[in-house]
Amino acid sequence: MGRIVRFGVSMDEELLARFDGLIRALGYANRSEAIRDLVRERLVRHEWEEGEEVVGVIVLLYDHHKRELTDELIDLQHHHHGLVIATMHVHLDPDNCLEILAVRGPGPEVQRLAELLRSLKGVKHGQLAATSTGRKLP
Repeated sequence: MGRIVRFGVSMDEELLARFDGLIRALGYANRSEAIRDLVRERLVRHEWEEGEEVVGVIVLLYDHHKRELTDELIDLQHHHHGLVIATMHVHLDPDNCLEILAVRGPGPEVQRLAELLRSLKGVKHGQLAATSTGRKLP
């Protein structure tokens, strides 16, 4: 970690009061910690938008009985083998499965894979949790 630098921020009093309430509710020790997290969040989003290498997890909930769905899921994963680095399959109950894919690659490509998987008939819910590789975050 680099040297800590102090700087001032001007903000509307009402906006600051709402921010203070939020960071208290979230359990932050102080404003500095909360602001650091906000800055990191925006930097990670920028990495995704700029097409840099990023990592994430695609979570899919799907109907186990939907004909050919598992084949389609596997085919898409193999077709995008450069993005999919690991998977985990969970049998939730006799009807529902949870598929978790760890992914790594250019942000737009990872986003597109998540959209393709989510759009398959029989997928009940899909979500992409995106983050940075950590190389650019202090």
